Amino acid sequence: MTVATATLAVAAHPLSSAAQTRRAETGMQTLAYGTDRLQQLDYWAGASRNAPLVIFVHGGGWQRGDKRMMLGSAKLRHWQAAGYAVASLNYRLVPDATVEQQAADVASAVAYLKANAGGLGFDARRIALVGHSAGAHLVALAGTDPTYFRAAGLAMNDVAGIVPLDGAGYNVPDQMGENERLMGNTYRQAFGTDPVRQRALSPTLHAAAPNAPAFLILHVQREDARRQSEELAAALRRAGTDANVQGFAGRGLRGHAQINRRLGEPDYPATPVVDAFLTRIFAR
Repeated sequence: MTVATATLAVAAHPLSSAAQTRRAETGMQTLAYGTDRLQQLDYWAGASRNAPLVIFVHGGGWQRGDKRMMLGSAKLRHWQAAGYAVASLNYRLVPDATVEQQAADVASAVAYLKANAGGLGFDARRIALVGHSAGAHLVALAGTDPTYFRAAGLAMNDVAGIVPLDGAGYNVPDQMGENERLMGNTYRQAFGTDPVRQRALSPTLHAAAPNAPAFLILHVQREDARRQSEELAAALRRAGTDANVQGFAGRGLRGHAQINRRLGEPDYPATPVVDAFLTRIFAR
């Protein structure tokens, strides 16, 4: 069966949510990449032992969320139908951990998976990082500030590409001011009040440094997400990094949730855009 045929088969015969979750759990391994109870990931093998790997980092305002949100999701079904191996990460959460430790967790998980690629059965040269919301910020930070990958023993090109989904923390000082009324407390808990630290946690302000090879930055029609996504892409391009940005329908928190929930559905417009990006970076 071809990948296209497999994808159509999944779309034509959708399973119930409970059945999707049961099927996903059957082929899932839960692995520890560190000693903390949250330094764990769920892993699904790909269609072959040289399959590319897509790693997903959940959102939740840096304070909540869980790797098991991937179970039964359209993303998981779609990426499995494409033959990819898939991993979904947990990471330590604010306030028990810092955002710096969260970005370090993302890098440590990539390093763990890459070191164990032979046993897990995927191509260690073809890894993509995808993150939503706070996860979008974390994958963008790890992909622009080499501090995190270097500490984990990685080079910036140890991932083939980064896909942030509707993040808005790429320039933290700007975001803190803009969202004081709605999200001010969440941002203060994550980033504190020290402008130096806020800048250090801003992917846009690291984009002149060595970066991951390619970025696809997606957003819905939230003004802060649109502007910050475009500014991050522009900063990456000035540094000579392959970076594209694209917007999709959807407003407010509903649209913000939709791009994560519906990605992978065949009729959702962002699905073929992400598909094309993954195909391109995995072919390099």
